[in-house]
Amino acid sequence: MKRYLDLVKKVLEQGVDSQDRTGVGSRSLFGAQLRFDLQHSFPLVTTKKIHFKSVVHELLWMLRGHTNVKYLNDHGVNIWNPWADDSGDLGRIYGAQWREWHTADGQVVDQISQTIKNLKNNPHSRRHVVVAYNPGELDKMALPPCHAFFQFYLRDQKLSCQMYQRSADIFLGVPFNIASYSLLTMMIAQDLGCQAHEFVHTFGDVHLYHNHFDQAKKQLKRTPFPPPQIQLASNISTLNFKYEDITLMNYQHHSAIPAPIAV
Repeated sequence: MKRYLDLVKKVLEQGVDSQDRTGVGSRSLFGAQLRFDLQHSFPLVTTKKIHFKSVVHELLWMLRGHTNVKYLNDHGVNIWNPWADDSGDLGRIYGAQWREWHTADGQVVDQISQTIKNLKNNPHSRRHVVVAYNPGELDKMALPPCHAFFQFYLRDQKLSCQMYQRSADIFLGVPFNIASYSLLTMMIAQDLGCQAHEFVHTFGDVHLYHNHFDQAKKQLKRTPFPPPQIQLASNISTLNFKYEDITLMNYQHHSAIPAPIAV
């Protein structure tokens, strides 16, 4: 994960300070890219402990089209609670856009199912894109999508994914995002009967909150461990995965580094 740590260091040392929506203040850069090889390992940060259970359940929650925190809370995951209303609802966020995009003429598009189908039937297409940032429904979302859209590229039986993240919390959020989209790529690759190749993470505003500076400096002093691996239960399609079907192996890590969430 040296590339990730190098980006944290770059934001800390070269970023520009400004105030933001949260009132916390942040130091940011605009425009960056990280690439992760998925063929031999899994890109989970090792310089602090990442709660992998939360990564998996959040991804499964979105893939099932859920937009209420009940599923997450039932599985011990509370990362979305600060944005939920009294009923646990978050509005038309990721799950709704991925699985039930509403068109102008009243139709519904299941972007995930459609993309998997298109990858199988027309693998070399340049249109394997899933969009979460829906301008027509931003006012119906508790939080506008940070990871705005992603695209798959299938060549020589190797599947890659690139995700564009308009707003990236480099210390807390980005390690989750890297793991989530890498796992999604592996799941879909298995669905297609091909090999997961690469996850490409492209950033717009990549920032470090002012109250995360000490935590970031602590993390940068640590030496990374070798990356872990993922084992997926065989013969399971993307939309049918359960938590028990996904096994993280050989995850060596340093201790967790707590940090407050900017809401």
